[in-house]
Amino acid sequence: MDRNPSNADTWLVIPLYNESSVVRDVVKDARVTFPNIVCVDDGSTDASVAEALAGGAVVVRHPINLGQGAALQTGLEFALGRPGAEYFVTFDSDGQHQVSDALAMVERLRAEPYDIIVGSRFLDGRTKAGALKKVVLRMAVLFERLSTGVRLTDAHNGLRALNRHAATSLRIHQNRMAHASEIVAQIGEHKLRYAEQPVHIVYTDYSRAKGQSLWNSVNILSELFIK
Repeated sequence: MDRNPSNADTWLVIPLYNESSVVRDVVKDARVTFPNIVCVDDGSTDASVAEALAGGAVVVRHPINLGQGAALQTGLEFALGRPGAEYFVTFDSDGQHQVSDALAMVERLRAEPYDIIVGSRFLDGRTKAGALKKVVLRMAVLFERLSTGVRLTDAHNGLRALNRHAATSLRIHQNRMAHASEIVAQIGEHKLRYAEQPVHIVYTDYSRAKGQSLWNSVNILSELFIK
């Protein structure tokens, strides 16, 4: 049961880059549950800003494309400055994340002694990731466990819920894909209390058409072996 029906103390932080065809619906759907949403436009060259505003989000803009890590840091800093903000959710702009999962994660922060809840695609069978994606993500999990001591089953899941302590503790310096590993490392460094939540990541026709799943796998591999 939702302990705070208005969720006025929660902000969704959504990195945004050239998602004009979907972001309005993503924001509108999310605002039914979470009225406070900030989209960080990371130098989009399409109508993403106008569409996010039409959906009801606050929009903060980067004049050039810096990367998802930079957008998350900007969004968290903005949301931390809003009156009454206590919980923060990192959420994708392309429709892959589920609002119901985000709500369940925030409710766990309200009820349980955790600072951060990290989504996992591998705690139930709802998410249908491709074979290459699964192999790469399993490699990432092993790497992160060995390098940080933080034991997650899905180290590169972008759906996370944080309380104010966690949000103020994180400082994301890696602008691009390496930010996910940086967040995991900082969970360990700051001794944040963490848990995982089974989530359903929907690989839509839209995201597959962009080649997102394959390219993310390539980027994760690059991160693991180059950083």
